[in-house]
Order: sequence, then structure tokens, then C-alpha cells
Amino acid sequence: MEEEDTRDYSEPCVQCSVVNWGLTDEGRFYCKSCHNVIERTKEVLTSDVVPNAKIQSISRGFRKRKKIDKGWEWYVCEGFQYILKKQAEALQTLGVCPQMKDAILCNFWRRYLQKSKQAYCTTPVSYTSKTLSISDVSTDVDSEPERISIRDLSSFSESDGDLQTESSFGYVSSIGKASARETTSVCSGSVDGGSYVLKRKKGNLRMSMPMTLSFCYIALLWLREPVTLSDLLRFVIDGHIPYLNAFQYFPEEMKLYGVDLKIFHVESWPVYEDVHNKMSELAAFLDLPRFPAITDSCFLHPNILCIKYLMEANLPDELHNWTCRVVKKINAGETDFLTLDPVNKSARKVKYDVLAAAIIIVVLKLLFLLDDQYEWLLANLAGKRNQKNKEGCLWFDFKKWYKIIKKSVDVEQKKLDEERARCLWKCEKPLFYSAKEKSVVLKKRQMVVNLQRQFGALSGSRQVAEKQSPSSFQLNWAEENTDGNCFHGHILEGVLQEKGNSLTTMNTKYWLCTVKLCNEKICGQLTHYKESNFPQSYQFVLNLFSFLLRVPASLIHEEVVGMEMYCPNLLEPSGKSNTQTVKITGKEPRGG
Repeated sequence: MEEEDTRDYSEPCVQCSVVNWGLTDEGRFYCKSCHNVIERTKEVLTSDVVPNAKIQSISRGFRKRKKIDKGWEWYVCEGFQYILKKQAEALQTLGVCPQMKDAILCNFWRRYLQKSKQAYCTTPVSYTSKTLSISDVSTDVDSEPERISIRDLSSFSESDGDLQTESSFGYVSSIGKASARETTSVCSGSVDGGSYVLKRKKGNLRMSMPMTLSFCYIALLWLREPVTLSDLLRFVIDGHIPYLNAFQYFPEEMKLYGVDLKIFHVESWPVYEDVHNKMSELAAFLDLPRFPAITDSCFLHPNILCIKYLMEANLPDELHNWTCRVVKKINAGETDFLTLDPVNKSARKVKYDVLAAAIIIVVLKLLFLLDDQYEWLLANLAGKRNQKNKEGCLWFDFKKWYKIIKKSVDVEQKKLDEERARCLWKCEKPLFYSAKEKSVVLKKRQMVVNLQRQFGALSGSRQVAEKQSPSSFQLNWAEENTDGNCFHGHILEGVLQEKGNSLTTMNTKYWLCTVKLCNEKICGQLTHYKESNFPQSYQFVLNLFSFLLRVPASLIHEEVVGMEMYCPNLLEPSGKSNTQTVKITGKEPRGG
């Protein structure tokens, strides 16, 4: 009889991970191996009406309803786990490898929980006052995870017990939270929300909303997916990946209030450097091995990324030969340089998209100088030649390119600013904390929506357009257009000259973006970017790639400075030193 009542319950015991259940005299489930009693009780099915009798049936395992129908008892890490699951599913919808969620991201998440001693260990740490602190379990050798390898992640299959496809992103509370207190925190909806925001021990990486994007990016990088960090953040800002008010996707039983909103609610968009730095910290915290190699056939290789950004910036195809030469000069195409290795603390954490943009800017400086004088002189010569000889390949006209790009970027930037101004930081899904409040909150929310619709109709404001499908390109230029706005097929005649058996630049000068570097250990930056110190053409090119990557122009400028300062061979584009380093002279401001 006992076996019939327990055979339908196949959850492993949280103490010994064995499925061997029995029933106590009171009808509660207990583990026959370690005698751990859980809160699940025998399900009683009867059609007889028994007066003054109470029949209890809990069908959700360890999950228990709180009093006054206020939802489940849940932990902060469960909330982040649910957000990670939604973000991974959104990336899969965008075309990312199906293995990302269950085979890679879930493995990283499980390792994070184990390293931070929140789950998958003998004595999980709870952030409540009644449980152990981190120092109390620092000597727990059994819970220390073993070092994983590339083979461990790539050979993952659904046969692994702890990470099956259906249960890989299940609730964490069912695997190691049985010792937590039964009531939620007074100042939050979650059990550990109040203590989660307290200052943590050094070396223990705290989860946050930007950290969820670091998890996604590190998984994409492991799989070498054709998605850069700037693409990921752009998809987030455009609403294709859950981030803003992501907690509205929580189950209704997971109530948020108080400190929980401080943890999960964001009031600003993710910052590139912040997410990238957290990614580096996360890789080191997880003690990951060297990532799969970034070779010349990978999308993240600078030679391939430069093609993408040259096309998007509407620059001539011939410039790609020069970007490849620069990549070779500065050894930026080497596998050891590009591949992330968390074990090597001194290795550089490459920003692949920023590096490619900086390489293109350096090439433009080598060919056109970008001093507000030389590039306009070349543009006048190209314009006169194109007017006389309209047949055949056109010469690249920097002035015409400048006008077309500026007009297109201004239009797109205005659209972007309008979309950001209309962004509602407040959650559209109303939050309520009990069934008693639900009808009142929903009614108030409906009144607000109706008023907004009426005021919008009276003011004549246009309806928000439907969300467009995401694209890797923000600006598209078709060579088939007859308006002459596409410069991909234009040639660099007048800019290059033959010297021996190779082509070299007509320009023999080059100015450095800065003369004096900052101390990165003191101020945290290699240099500082002040627009008034640089020519307008250089500022325009920086701002163009700043728009395409949606990163600060100072970040790209710092990458350019690093290439110029630490790669002396950069100033020898033709194999022999024919480039002279100069300062910006005349009326134009000087670099540095």
C-alpha cells in the first residue's frame, strides 16, 4: 500500500539524492535512506463528505503556499534563474545555437551556484540571519566543484542526471534550500531579499541584472556565435531580449515588493564596459578553462568583423585589404591574442567589435590623415575626376560620403532618441501581493491605460510602431540603387600609389591621437577623450562607429590610442618606413 502511494513521486531527496520514499503515521513523505521528512503528504481521493475533516494535498513538492495566498516561498537566485532562462530562449528565437541554453548556459549557472555555495553543495549558504555565513562553510571541501574542460561542456547530453533538458532550469529550492526558514523576509517578497543586498564577502560575485547579460555573452563566446557584445546590448535595448522589467515574466506566485524591486528593477540601460568587465570577472570566478580558439574563420576575428563594419559604414571594399595589413602588423589576428583565457590573468580581454572599429579608423587616418585638410583636398580631386569621367569605377569622394552618412545617421539617431524617450521604465504588468488586492490593482491599471489612450488621441500622437525583426545591420546600403549613395564599389585612386610591386599611401604623414598616456592603475583609463582637442573629421568617424556599436566614442578612441602607442610597426604600412609621425598643425586643434 505504501509503495502505491509513493510510486508517483520521483523527486530525489535533497539530503542524499536518493529516490526511496515512505509514509509516516501522519501521512507525510520521508526518505527511507536518510530519514529526511518533507512537507509533501499523502494525496487522499474520496467522494464521501466527512464533516469536520481536513484533507491536505500538496502537489508541488517542497514548494509551499504562504499564508493569505501571498505566493510561493522563493529565493533571489531563483528569480535570476528564471530571467536567464527567458533570455536564453529569446536568443534561441533569434537563431542562436540550440545548445546554448541547456548545454552551456545552464552548466555555467549551475557552476556559479555551486561556487557561490547557493546550491549543488553539501551545506548551501542562505543569506538569512538564521543560516550559515560564507565563512562558516569555507572549509567545505566536498562542495568544491571540480575544474571543467571543453569536453565536459561539449559532450553534454540529456542523460546527465542534474541537467536534463526539461529540468535544467527548474527551481533551485528543490535542490538545496530545505534548511531555509519557512517565512519570507518582512521587507521583501523573497526569502533572502533583505539580506541579499547587504555587503558581501570579497571574492564572492553577486548576481545582478547586468550580470545576466554577462552570463549570456560568455555562453555566446564559448560557442563562438556570430553575436558581438554590442549586438547583444542592442537587442536588449530594442526589446528583443528580456531585461527591462524582466520580473514581469515571473509566475504569479512569485511576489515582488520592497527590496526585491531594488534587485530586479533597472532604471538604466546596460553599459558596455560594465557588462564586459563582469564577464571577465565571471569567467575567472567560475574557474573556466581556455575558451575555444578564435581563428581566422570565426565571425569574431577582426578580419571578418572589419568586413561587416566597412559595409555598414558604407566605405569602399578596397579598404579591407588595408585593415588586414594593419591586423597583421599589430598581431591582432593571432589566436592567442583573441581567445579568452580566464586562467591567464595577464591576458588581455579583447573587445572584438571595438577593436575592429579602431582598426578601420587607423586605416582611415593612414590613408586620409583626417586632419580636416588633407581628406578634403583628396575629395576635391575625386569630385572633379568623377564629373569628367562618369563611366567606369568612381573614385572615393570623402566629402560626398561624409554628407550622405551624416544625413542617414542623424535620421536614425533621431528615431533612436524618440524610442528611448517613449520607453516606459515602469512595469506594464501590475504588481499585487495577495488575491484580495488583485482586482483593485487591475482596475487602477486599466483606468491608467484608458486615460493614456484618450490623451494620446486628443494630442494626435502617433501610435508606437510594431517591433521590427532584429538585424545585424543598422544601416543598409545597396549597390543596385541608382542614387549613387553606395560607396562599396568605389576605388581608392588618388589615395594610393604604386611603389615597386606594392601599393602604398600618397599620404606620408600620421598624427597620434595622444602624446601622453594616463596611468591605468590610478585613473582606470589609458587616455581621456576631449572632442575639442581633435579634428572634426576624426570626431565624425568616431561618432559614426559609436552610433553603430552604441558605445561611447571615448571607448573607441582609447582602443585607437592603445594600437598607436603599443604597436610601433603600425606606422609602416608598406613594409618600409615611409610614414612620418606629426602633430596637427595650423588652425586645427592638436591631438593630445
